[in-house]
Amino acid sequence: MSSTGHQGDETIVTKEMDERSLSISHGQEPYVHRVGVPPRQNLFKEFQATVKETFFSDDPLHSFKDQTKSRKFILGVEAIFPILSWGRNYTLRNFRGDLIAGLTIASLCIPQDIGYAKLANLDPQYGLYSSFVPPLIYAVMGSSRDIAIGPVAVVSLLLGTLLQNEIDPIANPTDYRRLAFTATFFAGITQATLGVFRLGFLIDFLSHAAIVGFMGGAAITIALQQLKGFLGIKKFTKKTDVISVMQSVFSSAQHGWNWQTIVIGASFLIFLLVARQIGKKNKKFFWVPAVAPLISVVLSTFFVYITRADKEGVAIVKHIEKGINPSSVKEIYWSGDYLGKGFRIGIVAGMIALTEAIAIGRTFASMKDYQLNGNKEMVALGAMNVVGSLTSCYVATGSFSRSAVNFMAGCETAVSNIVMSIVVLLTLQFITPLFKYTPNAILAAIIISAVINLVDYQAAILIWKIDKFDFVACMGAFFGVVFASVEIGLLIAVSISFAKILLQVTRPRTAILGKIPRTTVYRNIQQYPEATKVPGVLIIRVDSAIYFSNSNYVKERILRWLMDEEEQIKGDYQTRIQFLIVEMSPVTDIDTSGIHALEELYRSLQKRDIQLVLANPGPVVIDKLHTSNFANMLGEDKIFLTVAEAVAYCSPKLAEDP
Repeated sequence: MSSTGHQGDETIVTKEMDERSLSISHGQEPYVHRVGVPPRQNLFKEFQATVKETFFSDDPLHSFKDQTKSRKFILGVEAIFPILSWGRNYTLRNFRGDLIAGLTIASLCIPQDIGYAKLANLDPQYGLYSSFVPPLIYAVMGSSRDIAIGPVAVVSLLLGTLLQNEIDPIANPTDYRRLAFTATFFAGITQATLGVFRLGFLIDFLSHAAIVGFMGGAAITIALQQLKGFLGIKKFTKKTDVISVMQSVFSSAQHGWNWQTIVIGASFLIFLLVARQIGKKNKKFFWVPAVAPLISVVLSTFFVYITRADKEGVAIVKHIEKGINPSSVKEIYWSGDYLGKGFRIGIVAGMIALTEAIAIGRTFASMKDYQLNGNKEMVALGAMNVVGSLTSCYVATGSFSRSAVNFMAGCETAVSNIVMSIVVLLTLQFITPLFKYTPNAILAAIIISAVINLVDYQAAILIWKIDKFDFVACMGAFFGVVFASVEIGLLIAVSISFAKILLQVTRPRTAILGKIPRTTVYRNIQQYPEATKVPGVLIIRVDSAIYFSNSNYVKERILRWLMDEEEQIKGDYQTRIQFLIVEMSPVTDIDTSGIHALEELYRSLQKRDIQLVLANPGPVVIDKLHTSNFANMLGEDKIFLTVAEAVAYCSPKLAEDP
């Protein structure tokens, strides 16, 4: 019985469709689809949906659905400590890959850490401390399989620059170190807070172009800073801008350079660059550039020791504290002026460290085709820096050079970080006295060879080709860092990124549409020159939501398009404009200012005897148009599903043309 009724319904629908198509073919008025108004949601559900989409778009509680209480508890613990999830399936084969990768990145991180600590104006052991505790915490809480944790050049330079603006590291090393731990603590708090409150989208305000420029400028600045150790200069400027550094270098050229230091630094820099080139040309030899820094340290230390070059003015590391990380809980400023300063520095350093780590994590996650949870990463990075600040570490994050080596060495999980930590622990316990005669020149050479990769000129060229405004942001950040300071460069990067957002929001694109020949499709006449305008009808598309920030501009821009079109028509003696169709497909939302602007546009057009017609407003927009009563003011018969139907209403003769 039901199937018979169903067939009957189908027959009626088919007959209706046939009648409709017959009426169109006989030249009768075609069927017009009305724009649907979505059912009204109650305020609570609407607010709930908005909050969910803003903060919980990844549906983090999806795995908890339809689970028992005990299972939900286990899943909750695994969400905080992912190692409990993947650790159950960990095999000996996985460990083999992680062991090789961990040993390889350890050989790279030990010499780098000593150099990066100097970049942050801290004693060498603090760099090693920061590659011991933070990687262990991250291995337990992090979700990336490939990221290698430890100090990095850019964050070390940023931290060193901001800290020495407050305290002189040479005159007052204890207070300087305490402020570094305080800043690290607040960097961790910032990162964890962003993760817990799911505010990770804030780091996206620093555009890719700005990051490319900032990183490139920081790399140049870091390399120039290394000239002190590379040339054996004793009196060197504390400023980081290129002019001050070059003045300092050349003013000491006659009596301040040490030729033995230059020979050591230049020889091993060439060796490191050649090793890097070998690794680039043949992926099988990825381990060559990874172990080259450690080989350089061993050989140069041995050379200085047997020749006693330190007696000839070659600066050496001298002393690295032996033993594992001491507690620094009592060293953090919990009150006073330095608490506020540490908080400010920590926020800046934490955000930059976070941006770098998330970018690196996402890069390698896409290569291995797995999902990286950004908010979990922030919590993991924040937790490791908070714990690190309490155990004599400074800000640690994901290192691109070490992560790349980790990836190529065949790491399977975060256990490679644990292996690296164990090697660093053994180094701190037994090997640090052997670094006494390590020349500063070799550390400078290692840092220079490491940061060269950060100058991504190919990315800058691509940015120039794609988006000139992005290129301005890139170069602004670059020159800000190189010619002013790291913080000025960062400020320029953020400012230009925000300026771009504001420009796009306040000045949305609009376009005149024309009909593509032999179709009912209407497209931008600049993109499709063959598209023809409809006589007597002006079709304009607005390519943005209409808000208070751009509503007045949108209204004025539409009227300006109309004036230009009318002037052109007068000159060509064409049909005057009688209808203005606004294509609203890209208009995702509209506020009260936007509706007010449409009302003003409607009244302006009425005075010119021109009818306003809307095409394809979305569910949010049509709902607000009805709620505000604008739909009634305009007339519901002037709101259409497509531009073609709107044109058919305005110009029936053209709509019937093939």
